[in-house]
Amino acid sequence: MKRYDLRHLQDDFYGRMVELIDSDLKVAEVGIFLFEVGDFSSIQKSADVIKEQGHDLMNSLKFNEVDWTIVVKKIDEETKKARQEAIGAAQKAAAQKAAEEAAAAEEKAAKEAAQKAEKEKEEAIAKEAAEKEVAAKEAEEKALKEKEEAAAKALAEQEAAEKAAKEKEEAAAKEAEERAAKDKEEASKKAAEEKAAREKEEAEKAPVKTATAKKPAPRSAAKPKAKPRPRARGKAK
Repeated sequence: MKRYDLRHLQDDFYGRMVELIDSDLKVAEVGIFLFEVGDFSSIQKSADVIKEQGHDLMNSLKFNEVDWTIVVKKIDEETKKARQEAIGAAQKAAAQKAAEEAAAAEEKAAKEAAQKAEKEKEEAIAKEAAEKEVAAKEAEEKALKEKEEAAAKALAEQEAAEKAAKEKEEAAAKEAEERAAKDKEEASKKAAEEKAAREKEEAEKAPVKTATAKKPAPRSAAKPKAKPRPRARGKAK
């Protein structure tokens, strides 16, 4: 059994440890290696290095608050080679499995991505169709509304035009009636003036006559009314 202090190498003692096992230890001999703990990753890493080299890790112990020790037994070359081959095969199988799992995961992810893309495409198509349908419906409703508004406007304009024409006709009729009444009044006034002028002219031309007062005729005395004769009363037959 030999003891090696590798604390002065701090976290870079792995190569020196393998070198000492290969060159300074005999087959089946045990070596004790002392190193710094550091961030504690060296404990697991030292065990992994011994396993990769094909030797036996007899023990792994805490030495003090800052140091650690591992006990290693050196193995013969044939066993070491067999273990290393087994480790390599295991690592290769693990790598192959990891690669297969990664490929499967990648394929699954690609499939899910394709499905997602297809779903998004279908949703986009459906959304576009729905938006087009809504837009078409809104356009149709807008066109119908504009048509109704145009019809209502045309009707209002027609009613306004008819009303204006009616008011114009009524105003013309009223004006004609007032003109006719005025013309009639002026004609009547003119006729009266002409008649008065004619009468005046005739009166001026006619000789003046002295009017003799006539005595009123004497009123005849009223005869008394005859009394009606009484009717004879007889028996009713």
